[in-house]
Amino acid sequence: MRHPDDHPQPPSASPASPASGAFAPGAQTRDDRLLSALLTTAFVVLLAGALLRYVLKHGDSDRLPWIVGLSVVLAVVQVAGQARSGSRRAGRVRLAVVVACWVVVVLLAPSFAWCAVPLIHTALRLLPTRSAVALVTALATLVVLAELRLADGFDPNHLLLPPVVAALATGVFVYLTREATRRQHLIDDLVRTRRELAATERREGTLAERQRLSREIHDSLAQGLSSQNMLLQAADRQWDTDPQAARTHLRTAASIAAHGLTEARRLVHDLAPADLAEGAGLAQALATLAARESRDGLTVRFHAEGPDTHLPDQVASALLRTAQGALANIREHSGARTAALTLTCLDDTVALDVADDGRGFPAPEPGGTRDPLGDPDPLRGHGLPAIRARLRQLGGTLAVESTPGEGAVLTATIPLTPATPPAP
Repeated sequence: MRHPDDHPQPPSASPASPASGAFAPGAQTRDDRLLSALLTTAFVVLLAGALLRYVLKHGDSDRLPWIVGLSVVLAVVQVAGQARSGSRRAGRVRLAVVVACWVVVVLLAPSFAWCAVPLIHTALRLLPTRSAVALVTALATLVVLAELRLADGFDPNHLLLPPVVAALATGVFVYLTREATRRQHLIDDLVRTRRELAATERREGTLAERQRLSREIHDSLAQGLSSQNMLLQAADRQWDTDPQAARTHLRTAASIAAHGLTEARRLVHDLAPADLAEGAGLAQALATLAARESRDGLTVRFHAEGPDTHLPDQVASALLRTAQGALANIREHSGARTAALTLTCLDDTVALDVADDGRGFPAPEPGGTRDPLGDPDPLRGHGLPAIRARLRQLGGTLAVESTPGEGAVLTATIPLTPATPPAP
């Protein structure tokens, strides 16, 4: 039965966001929520307009209670779905309920047909591609039938406009979605390539540095040690028969040893921490270290107290190495979430505190050999024995305060006096 409703103007269709539909599943973003709110609002507005039109033109119809009731159900389900914003499966169930009610309403009152436009977008966002296209085709067909029922005569626009709107919405949505997917794949490839390139450069840099060090050591220390060994053997052989020649060999070996010590100190100076390179102070280096180590669930803060004193290179290097080793152990063994580096500079002393909120450990006894941080090999440079030995070379001390379950505090102290022994 045809109702003499005036032909409503179709709303313009805009494609859904390509990053939020069935073609790009994932957690809802802010844009997804905004798009869902827009679709819900458009659906409710079109529904209200169609209902008002029907009430004004067919207020005495016996179908009015059914249409009003179904319209209320449609509005409630759509708004409740937007407010709840549950899983994709729940969204599909709500879509099925809305489509079923909408079909009944359109069969009763064809002027509700254009409420299908928001449903088309919702179907494209929630359903797989084939299912969405099939549902969109069915919705467009029903809209065509409704338009033909409303028309007084044959109008080609009634036959062509709904399929064209549905095809444009579907085509643009699918294109943008696939374009976004291709762009995301390209970004992933670029990030992966960048990481691989960085890893390759690190490996090549490490290999080049090892080769440089091997050449330096071979051309300086190794050659000098070999010469010393031969001179000392010659002096031993001539000690009784030619004491003067033996003394000459010893003096020459001592000269070579002094030269080798100079070369060793030069190598040690060249191997100073990179964060202290080019004149960077210890405070700046520790702040850089804290920022670099704040990752993977661990937050490291840095705080400096006292005047900004220029520290000797050996002291700054030792404290920075201490902080690096302590943070390495915190990350590896403590399970801490936060750590704090505190640098305190006094007139005659500099102290570095490294505190964490991890699981803690039984504090070691002074002079003990056990490494409570779990690194029994001091050659790695991360255990307490290696840290204590490094500080002891500069006349410094290391204090450890810890209780199981309550974190730990390491305090490295180095005196700033002329009597501070140089690092060998």
